[in-house]
Amino acid sequence: MNSINRRSVLLAGLGVAGTGALAACSSGSGKSSGSPSLVSPNSKVVAATDKKRKNTGRVQNVTLTAASAMLDLGGGMMAKSWAFSGRTPGKEIRLSAGDTLAAELSNQLPDTTTTSIHWHGIALRADMDGVPPATQAAVRPGSNFTYRFIADAPGTYFFHPHVGVQLDRGLYAPLIVEDPKEPLSYDDEWVVVLDDWVDGVTGTPDEVFAEIKHGMGGMDMGGMDMGNSSARPSSSSSGDMGDMGGMDMSGGSMNGMSTSPSASSGGGMSMKFMLMGAESKLLGGDAGDVKYPYHLVNGRVPADPDVYAGKPGKRVRLRIINAGGDTAYRVALGGHKMTITHTDGFPVQHQKVDALLVGMGERYDVLVTLADGVFPLVALAEGKNASGMALVRTGSGSAPKATVRPAELNGVILAASQLKAAGDVRLASKKTDQVHRIELTGSMGKYNWGINGKQFDMNDPTANPILVEHGQRVRLDFVNKTTMWHPMHLHGHTYQLGTGGPRKDTTIVLPRKTVSVYLDADNPGQWMLHCHNAYHGEAGMMALVAYQA
Repeated sequence: MNSINRRSVLLAGLGVAGTGALAACSSGSGKSSGSPSLVSPNSKVVAATDKKRKNTGRVQNVTLTAASAMLDLGGGMMAKSWAFSGRTPGKEIRLSAGDTLAAELSNQLPDTTTTSIHWHGIALRADMDGVPPATQAAVRPGSNFTYRFIADAPGTYFFHPHVGVQLDRGLYAPLIVEDPKEPLSYDDEWVVVLDDWVDGVTGTPDEVFAEIKHGMGGMDMGGMDMGNSSARPSSSSSGDMGDMGGMDMSGGSMNGMSTSPSASSGGGMSMKFMLMGAESKLLGGDAGDVKYPYHLVNGRVPADPDVYAGKPGKRVRLRIINAGGDTAYRVALGGHKMTITHTDGFPVQHQKVDALLVGMGERYDVLVTLADGVFPLVALAEGKNASGMALVRTGSGSAPKATVRPAELNGVILAASQLKAAGDVRLASKKTDQVHRIELTGSMGKYNWGINGKQFDMNDPTANPILVEHGQRVRLDFVNKTTMWHPMHLHGHTYQLGTGGPRKDTTIVLPRKTVSVYLDADNPGQWMLHCHNAYHGEAGMMALVAYQA
């Protein structure tokens, strides 16, 4: 990976977080043994809060059929996966703020596969959040479930399953909520969806998780015992497995030990999917766990990219969504500057940059004024020496190589913490009623990712809840005790980074760093808070943020 010009990279206070809190079963009392009484997702207070939302009275009806599909990723690459209505990304849903979406999910997935739809970033009613077993029962194969909710906050969102590691298949699509009083001036829009892809190429996400959930414990690598390794540390650490000096272990050998994808370590552990030596200064060290054969932009491989056709001088709004499972992307448009206008759906004071760092689950809106020619939009898989690419074509010229690295990738990159919320969405000054310390815990050695030292229990979702009360101003301190970065996502709410930073629902928390966020507890129910690395979340880095009844 190209080195980074530190003078042009502003990273003070960068924090990444991914959320996915699980709520109590909607059919139950919202109370487990020994816990306080909680607001159930289908309670009267949830319905009463929903009635206060701005409502246009318009209803958009859609049917989303989740089924097996043979997907054309371009360049002759076909992948057998799961998708909505046979395509990935799925067909975009576009509403106006205040409209009601009535989306019928038809589960036609194979065998006994259950599923759901989570509406990522939307502050909706709790019983429509799509998180089994917390807010609903999982939708069984051959069955249907209709999600009906008001989308009252304009912005760039997306939707995906919230069962197992289904996020890392093809079951996702953009959800755009337009502002009827849109203040931005631009000529066109281009929705850009980024994804890391393994399904139907080298294996399935379930096979990936089955391998990496064993972690590195017990690995004997040339005399280095991995049984007590804490985690793969950042490049500043030493003495254990984390710092491999950028070593690529996808092939070749180390100390005479075969590390080919089909090989096993001394402990019999397969190395087919685990990525070793992914290092990034922007992410504080270890960049990720999973070895992906492809990185897609709008469902296409770089060798056969998606193309946006425009005209020179036109101003275009790019809505950039990271739908990936394990990869942060550094995004740049060759030959262009980008002006950041929104993150996670909420407006910010405009900032001009060369590139963006987008964690899993994050979204950024930017404006660009198109030059004349053919330009690569590159999504560099941060720390993984791979990339996705799309093209912007406004004139004549040949397409760049699929491996192109525009100079902008090493230009000015702002951390989310350096953005400021636009004045009309900044949280009002208010006394903080409650502070919760959210320790991000676990290691690559044991793959025991958790929150506050506990791994989330799907069989007892209301155990160890993070309790809030309706009307409170709450501060969450994300304290990353691990040596990996985590994109932390909170369902049903947005929070503000610090006292004046951007409003977000997903934020990067770097290794050994703390990120404090503020939120107003104004949406009663039970909500997941989790790492949006699909594999970290499934391993247990989730907690329930629950309103007390």
